[in-house]
Amino acid sequence: MWRFLTRRLIFFVVTLLFTSLLIFTLTNVLPGDVARTILGRNASEAQLVEVREELGLDQPLPLQYLNWVGGYLTGDWGMTFTSPRQPIREVIGRRLANTARLALLTLLIAVPLSVTLGVIAGLNEGKPLDNIISILSLSVVSLPEFVTGLFLINVVALGTGLFPPSSAVRVDTPFFEALPALWLPAVTATLVLIAYIVRLVRAGIIEELKKDYVNTAVLKGIPYPTVIVRHVLRNALIPTITVIATSTGWLVSGLVVVETVFNYPGLGRLLIFGIDNRDLPLVQAIVMVTVFVILVANVLADLAYIALNPRIELT
Repeated sequence: MWRFLTRRLIFFVVTLLFTSLLIFTLTNVLPGDVARTILGRNASEAQLVEVREELGLDQPLPLQYLNWVGGYLTGDWGMTFTSPRQPIREVIGRRLANTARLALLTLLIAVPLSVTLGVIAGLNEGKPLDNIISILSLSVVSLPEFVTGLFLINVVALGTGLFPPSSAVRVDTPFFEALPALWLPAVTATLVLIAYIVRLVRAGIIEELKKDYVNTAVLKGIPYPTVIVRHVLRNALIPTITVIATSTGWLVSGLVVVETVFNYPGLGRLLIFGIDNRDLPLVQAIVMVTVFVILVANVLADLAYIALNPRIELT
């Protein structure tokens, strides 16, 4: 276990360093003048030079990169370029808290629902119930997020009045008080994920049911539902964990369309704002946070593999 964790930690650090170098390089080759973006078109050359010196943009790129990485390690992520200038760490922290709420609720809906539907479909392979679940899940995922979101706003929110059409919640709003505003964007995100998870679970169940240990367990007198839950399902879920871990990264910064449709102040919308305004430090920080979350999710996925099947070797 310790050998596995050490290797994972080394991989974690190397990936972060490589990603940081890639992000810094790509964002710094973009056209445009950061100083002019901050001061505007009417700024004098003297003002531009002063801002470049203040931000360290007059230094060689390798030194800028080292200062940038050092700032992350010490907790100094810099200031946003857009007015009013704010500490990047605080801005991302507020938006990340909102995104974490939406991601958590989405996973709480998507994972149990998808696993349940996948198990039902797998146990009824080729039967009408299997066909219905497969057709419905594929039909739902084929709809663009903005179509699903607008449908839920017009039909569910405005039609029934049970949910607010806008999800512009404050960060300091307690989770349970913010739930009414989170349900519709969470359902929209769930519909994006559900088909992939359902099909993976279904395929895993079908494959496991064909293995000899299932018949052996039944012949030993173990109840069939017990065989399904304790053995078949545990093994069938292993490939699904990878998809869930990968989806976590998408839920952190990829919900741009969902957040835009529902006016939800999450990390995805902040990323688009940073790109539109050429706020490079903000964009760099958001991408780094996303990469960090994805790496953590993958480590947790590896640990979940072991929990589901201890026979898997840690390498």
